[in-house]
Amino acid sequence: MIQRRHLLCTALLATQLPRAFAASAPLNDEERALHALNRLGFGPRPADAQAMASMGARAWLDQFLEQQLNPQSLSLPQALTERLQAMDTLTLDQGQLYGRFREAQKLDREAKAAGKKDEENARRELVRPVVQQAAANRLLRALASPAQLEEVLVDFWFNHFNVYAGKGPVSVWVGSYEREAIRPHVLGSFRAMLGATAKHPAMLFYLDNAESVAPGFQPRGRRLGGGVRNANQRANGLNENYAREVMELHTLGVDGGYSQQDVTQLARMLTGWTFDPRATSGPMFRFAADRHDGGHKTWLGYSVDSGGQSEGESALDVLAAHPSTAKHIGFQFAQAFVADDPPPALVKRLADRFMASKGNLRELTQCLIESDEFWSREAYQSKFKTPYQYLLSSLRAVKTVDAVPPDTQLLMGSLSQAGMPLYGALTPDGYKNTAAAWMNPEALAQRIQFAQTLSDRIRRRPAMAGRATDELLATLGPTVSKDTRQSVSAEPAPQQLALLLGSPDFMRR
Repeated sequence: MIQRRHLLCTALLATQLPRAFAASAPLNDEERALHALNRLGFGPRPADAQAMASMGARAWLDQFLEQQLNPQSLSLPQALTERLQAMDTLTLDQGQLYGRFREAQKLDREAKAAGKKDEENARRELVRPVVQQAAANRLLRALASPAQLEEVLVDFWFNHFNVYAGKGPVSVWVGSYEREAIRPHVLGSFRAMLGATAKHPAMLFYLDNAESVAPGFQPRGRRLGGGVRNANQRANGLNENYAREVMELHTLGVDGGYSQQDVTQLARMLTGWTFDPRATSGPMFRFAADRHDGGHKTWLGYSVDSGGQSEGESALDVLAAHPSTAKHIGFQFAQAFVADDPPPALVKRLADRFMASKGNLRELTQCLIESDEFWSREAYQSKFKTPYQYLLSSLRAVKTVDAVPPDTQLLMGSLSQAGMPLYGALTPDGYKNTAAAWMNPEALAQRIQFAQTLSDRIRRRPAMAGRATDELLATLGPTVSKDTRQSVSAEPAPQQLALLLGSPDFMRR
């Protein structure tokens, strides 16, 4: 049966080729509303379809856009609020989280020395709940928060400033990083987000800037508990990892006009940007003057005299305001929200708005939403969902979020099976959002399997018996093509829901 569905899915996908941007019939009001839900949110819910029918699609869309650009006007559902409040590790600060990591490492080391393997595993419970609750916070908000644009932007910007949870203490910091360095700024200042990510211990550790020191620096200090050494002891010279990625990925782009010499000079300017491994509470960033290279630098044509921490701050100022950064961000934004091969005219307008607004991300998002390209027929249903988007849109579409889903561990497992574990992108460029990264037979088969599992659970609900497929079709509206509707209706009734969730139409947004 799975093979049959896989063949159906592949055959239909083959008919959906990339579309060029040209004059064509405009989207109608219902299509525009669903397009907004799929691009500025994680897909429609039955309640959205009902609200559109009641208010009219145009009035509903006007209200939706106004609310999404002002998420502070929206309140979380009570069930979600209660669920999040029960997660005790979400309130721990950077120092407290690092303390748990160090304690876990210490206890694991003691257990190994005593040959107590079971106790070693038990000590890991100090770290595991932190990671699990961070992931649950992200998934539950994405599923149930009415501020859908905010959640989509959190996903986008986290990937832009990616850190990998599998590297040492980044595991306990990743939720803090998202809450403190990403989420508060997604509709705020790009420069503020750039600075917040640069100073968070998750980024400092992940891209090794915490270890970067001036030539001739003499390490000192004692080894700390838990197998994590004082940053002074780990330091062994200039490390260019962060300096390279902050220009190549976070700001200017690979073709942004910088050289290897500029990478080295920026790395020198950022020496001393580290974190205090002895901190037991609060933010951990510190500037260590004794680790800083105070010599003269020439960077991107600028003459840089010794200025301590201000050298790095000035560099971030320059990068955030650079035309190459505007172009790079404009391209990535258009690619994520409009098309894998975005229209150059849109990229330019986004870059221009970024520059004119001094990196105001609300202005950037507003420019996207105001663009004709975003609302074009060519953009409609043209983006292939990532596994993260597919999972969330499936659960929203079949009414699973009326009551907050009880087991986010199952959702995390599904993402891992699909090759997109949450916080699990190993490289600094994060996960791709283009079809080429995710459209392959193995990935499609995994989605079909997930669709079947979800369908089986839905059909076991007495309240949904016999009407789940009809409700899903009503929720998805014109995003489901006539050909798909006919193909699904020709199959046995018990299989229709799974086929619809596994259809090429549903895999696109």
